[in-house]
Amino acid sequence: MRLKTIISAAVLAAAALVSAPAQAAVQAHEAAPLPAPAPCDGCWKPALNTSWQWQLSTLPKKPFPNVQMFDIDGFLAKDGAIVKALKADKPGRGVICYISAGSYENFRPDAAQFPKSVLGKQVDGWPEERWLDIRQYQGKLGEIMKARLDMCKKAGFDGVEADLVDGYKSETGFPLTAADQLAYNTWLANEAHKRGLSIGLKNDLEQIPQLLPYFDFAVNEQCWQYDECTTAQNGDFGYDQFVKAGKAVFQVEYDLGTARFCAKSNKQNFNSLKKKLDLQAWRVPCRGA
Repeated sequence: MRLKTIISAAVLAAAALVSAPAQAAVQAHEAAPLPAPAPCDGCWKPALNTSWQWQLSTLPKKPFPNVQMFDIDGFLAKDGAIVKALKADKPGRGVICYISAGSYENFRPDAAQFPKSVLGKQVDGWPEERWLDIRQYQGKLGEIMKARLDMCKKAGFDGVEADLVDGYKSETGFPLTAADQLAYNTWLANEAHKRGLSIGLKNDLEQIPQLLPYFDFAVNEQCWQYDECTTAQNGDFGYDQFVKAGKAVFQVEYDLGTARFCAKSNKQNFNSLKKKLDLQAWRVPCRGA
């Protein structure tokens, strides 16, 4: 927990470059308390033990894996055809809509809508993406994200995976704080629930205790590789807290062999996969289908 914030001259200089509207948007919610979690009683919510496929680079093709949930790219599937096909193939199957909520992607059809004031540094390793100034969610940025959630709903998805919602820990080009991230993430979760969509917390492990009431499941990359999956490893945050609350955890490793993490994941009741970084169809599940 951060006990105090030290504002450096560099941070102040960077803040001076932000437009007046952007500064107003930041100041408007800077000290605001977190909202109450929006209910989503009718939302599709995965069981603790849910087999799944995470395929973002391409759309699934028949014959589909016999899994209970698919997590696929929302823009690739925005016409709803693949969502309908996946549901028809296995009644009761949940289909999750992947969107980036924390980065600008220059290849998306809505890229021209992002104001320059929200565009930060390049996301490390992804030259086509730039971090967003999430503090501006009450302005144009928020309207863009609402439109993305509307796209997911219209296409027939059951839930949302909102990626890159932990920018406060990275070099974004903005002086983002943990409080800024909590405000944005709780807003996203409530907006999803207002549309009847469940939502998963992607990474952002350190804020699990505060965000758990708002999110319906979790999606993680590489927590076993970095020894940070459980509360026992971290001290006060971990995905075992999701499981204890009856909320599913969907977990992926890229570099570890299955012998190094599957038994541990199964013991924690996580739904873990071995995947390749390209996130195409290839998968090795730790349990089930």
